[in-house]
Amino acid sequence: MNLSKKEKRIRRHRKIRAKVIGTTEVPRLCVFKSAQHIYGQLINDQKGQTILSASDLEIKKNKTGAKKTTSKKTGDKKTIATEVGKLIAEKALEKKIKKVVFDRGGFAYHGRVKALAEGAKEGGLKF
Repeated sequence: MNLSKKEKRIRRHRKIRAKVIGTTEVPRLCVFKSAQHIYGQLINDQKGQTILSASDLEIKKNKTGAKKTTSKKTGDKKTIATEVGKLIAEKALEKKIKKVVFDRGGFAYHGRVKALAEGAKEGGLKF
């Protein structure tokens, strides 16, 4: 049985999700990355609610002032992922959230996922 890369990632994510649960006090920081973008959310699994979210689209929007940029780059993907992590931490601290559990979404803790996590740690979140 040959599984695609996406199916393998989804299987890994299911295993992670069986162990990682977010609460009101300690929400789950969930990461999703596509080929072009990276997203992060703080989720309360007890209520099934997204507390807050951030993505590189917000960072690019803030830097250029336009709605969305596709042609101009505002930095390499790892740098942008770090900025997204810092943005998540900033928003979380505004809501008085200091501690989170990290859900890498079935992706390897490497590259952009690691950069987002380190950005969140730099921003003041504790894992």
